[in-house]
Amino acid sequence: MGDRWEELKRTEIPLWEGVAPGSETWTYSEEYGDLGHSMRGVRNIARPTLTPFLPKDPVGTAIVVAPGGAWHFLAWEHEGLQVAEWLQARGIAAFVLKYRLMPTDDTFPQDMRDRMEGSHTDFMGYVAPLFPLVSADAQQAIRLVRARSAEWGLDPERVGIMGFSAGGSVTSLATLEYAADSRPAFGAPIYGAGAPGEVPADAPPIFIACAQDDGLMPASLEMFQRWRAAGREAELHLYARGGHGFGMNHTGLPVDGWIERFYEWLAMLGYTSKA
Repeated sequence: MGDRWEELKRTEIPLWEGVAPGSETWTYSEEYGDLGHSMRGVRNIARPTLTPFLPKDPVGTAIVVAPGGAWHFLAWEHEGLQVAEWLQARGIAAFVLKYRLMPTDDTFPQDMRDRMEGSHTDFMGYVAPLFPLVSADAQQAIRLVRARSAEWGLDPERVGIMGFSAGGSVTSLATLEYAADSRPAFGAPIYGAGAPGEVPADAPPIFIACAQDDGLMPASLEMFQRWRAAGREAELHLYARGGHGFGMNHTGLPVDGWIERFYEWLAMLGYTSKA
C-alpha cells in the first residue's frame, strides 16, 4: 500500500485555499501507517483534502466519503478507498475526505483507547472543539465538488455525502448544517454517532445502516426517528449482528450487503443512472 499511498497523495485536492480556517496554528504532520489489528490509517490531519475516484463513464452522481476513526485517525481503506472504488465501478464519482482530526503522538493508539474507555462525557468534551471544523470541512467538500462538477461530468444537484462512525457524525453534521451551496442531495451516516441539532425543513433524505450489537446503535435509531418526526425521508437498515466498524470488511453476515442496499436506495432516488 505504500506505493499506492504516494500515488494517491499526488491526486489529492486541497479543500481550502491556504490554511484551513480555524486551524491556522496547527503544525503537526500527517502520518499514514499501521494502527494495529491489521488496519492501516491516517492520523494528524491538519490540512484537509479530497482524494477523487472518477469513473470512466459517470452517471452524474458524486459522493463525498468520510471514513471514521474516533476523531483520532481515519480508517483509510475499509471505510474510505474500498467504498470509493465500489462506487466508482458503478459510475458514481467518489471523493474520500480527509477531515481535520485531534492531534496524536507516539503514544497513540493507547491514549485514544484510554480516552474511549473512560467517561463518555469526558471523551466528547475532549473532541467537541473539533466539530465546527469538521462541519466546515464537510460543507466545503460539497461546495468544491459542486463547483467543479462540469469538469468531472457530474450533476451539481446530485452531490451527496456518506460516512462511517465519526465520519457518520461528519455526515450527520452536513445534513443538519448547510448553506444553499453546501446542502447535500442526500446523506448516509453508517453506524454513526449522530449530531445534535434541529432537522431543517428542507433536510435531505438519509440512509442509515447499523447493527444491533453496536453500542452506537441508539444514536442511529434516534437520528432516524428525528428525521421521521420532522416529516423528512429516511431509510433505516438495522442488522441483528455486525458490531461496530464493519465497513467493507467481509463478516459472512447479512450486514455485508449494506452497500448493495445503499445502492438500491440511490436507484430509488434516481441517482444510479444518467439523467
